[in-house]
Amino acid sequence: MNKRYFIRLSYKGTNYHGWQIQPNAITVQEVLNKALSTILNCEINVVGCGRTDTGVHASDFYAHFDVDEQVTFDCDKLSFRLNRFLPHDIAIKQTFQVREEAHTRFDATARTYHYFITKEKNPFRLESHWKLTYELDVQKMNEAAKILFEFEDFTSFSKLHTDVKTNNCKIYQAEWKDNGDELVFTVKADRFLRNMVRAIVGTLVEVGRGKMNMEEFRKVIESKNRSNAGSSVPGHGLFLAEIDYPESIRDL
Repeated sequence: MNKRYFIRLSYKGTNYHGWQIQPNAITVQEVLNKALSTILNCEINVVGCGRTDTGVHASDFYAHFDVDEQVTFDCDKLSFRLNRFLPHDIAIKQTFQVREEAHTRFDATARTYHYFITKEKNPFRLESHWKLTYELDVQKMNEAAKILFEFEDFTSFSKLHTDVKTNNCKIYQAEWKDNGDELVFTVKADRFLRNMVRAIVGTLVEVGRGKMNMEEFRKVIESKNRSNAGSSVPGHGLFLAEIDYPESIRDL
């Protein structure tokens, strides 16, 4: 019999080629696997709540792993030992036991992303913000963002040739905030497609620059054609910020 555990963590994606293990590139999943396997003295393969691309950050991320019931440990002490073992850009917030069938990816009910744009040259934002040199009409960008609520099929914002069965998503929140020297886009949905947030931001920026109007933005979504949307914005401004789960995952 195995027991299943969730790990809640955060990481700065600058030094990693995303979350998921891949050949000839260092990833967060690989580093976490090695740390857990070393500390628990058995082979551990974690399953993440999703994928993040190269350079993308996660201020909130979950992974789960299974161990034989004979392997015993204190969850708080495991978190402490992991934080001492892992590099400075990966931090463990919490480890806790869940139901055997609980799944970090499939049981998530919503995910929230933030995208950060800096309006000024700031050395402390080099790896966390996309710097823009032109003015954006934030009001128009927010008007266009509301159009997202009218749709469920977001093929136009999806990376091509993915293995998903549907491109339907339910968006709960999509808005820009102007903080003076930075812009922050927040988007929350039940699920996201590969590259979806970066493609949405890139297309909304086209609206903010006056290169696309509201009706054209709507037609981009209706076309279900990725080539009609704007370019994907750089990954280093994107943060996976929050993941929602039902309380029942903890019911042992």
